[in-house]
Amino acid sequence: MKKVTISRLIAQKAEGTKITALTAYDASFAKMFDEQHIDVLLIGDSLGMVLQGEDDTLPVTVTDVAYHTRAVRKGTQNAFVLADMPFMSYATPQDTFTNAATLMAAGASMVKMEGGAWLCDTISALVERGVPVCGHLGLTPQSVHVFGGFKVQGRDNDKATKLIEDAIALEQAGAQMLVLECVPTSLGKAVSEALTIPVIGIGAGPETDGQILVMHDMFGISANYMPKFSKNFLMETGDMRSAVKKYIDDVKNGTFPGPAHSFE
Repeated sequence: MKKVTISRLIAQKAEGTKITALTAYDASFAKMFDEQHIDVLLIGDSLGMVLQGEDDTLPVTVTDVAYHTRAVRKGTQNAFVLADMPFMSYATPQDTFTNAATLMAAGASMVKMEGGAWLCDTISALVERGVPVCGHLGLTPQSVHVFGGFKVQGRDNDKATKLIEDAIALEQAGAQMLVLECVPTSLGKAVSEALTIPVIGIGAGPETDGQILVMHDMFGISANYMPKFSKNFLMETGDMRSAVKKYIDDVKNGTFPGPAHSFE
């Protein structure tokens, strides 16, 4: 398997080959996922909930993400390594540049940021300085208190239209990938069709360009609850490596996510 690059991921979208992604937080799991030929590994600020036991992602720091990014990079040969910019780490231009540089130096190939069109200037500035950016729309966990909880987004026409407009604006600003979380299947399809960059869904239906899950959810070992959009692949297979392989195969052949894991 050749090293996965953003050029390859964009080509996969163009040719209709589904992109597979999982979160990872250490070298051992990164190595296991990489050996099963996962396309993308995300060091998500989800680590605050699944590793640190927090109620949300807000307490996670850049130092936390950099630590886990460094560990994941050491276990990875081929997968594309994506790192989250934590809550308020991109509030000012100087903060943005300093914190993005920290994550790239730790081993990220791209940073991920949550937010709509208001992020465009920030994205353009990072890209100009050589930092690739992935956007994140829909349910953006760093805005959980604004949303009033972890709720499906874009269910009415006005909000769906605004989300598509935001997605287009992020691509035009220079974002090269987008994570789309917890939106109706029809909106996941519309956003994917509106963009030339890959759209990786999580609870966004089967018609996005790829799928991502939190590894703890995929193994059924999350401490709090199992989201509707996830599936316990370990329970089906009884072996971690087999569970990862089945997840990848099911995403590639369109079996996952099914209607039970999607929103209407």
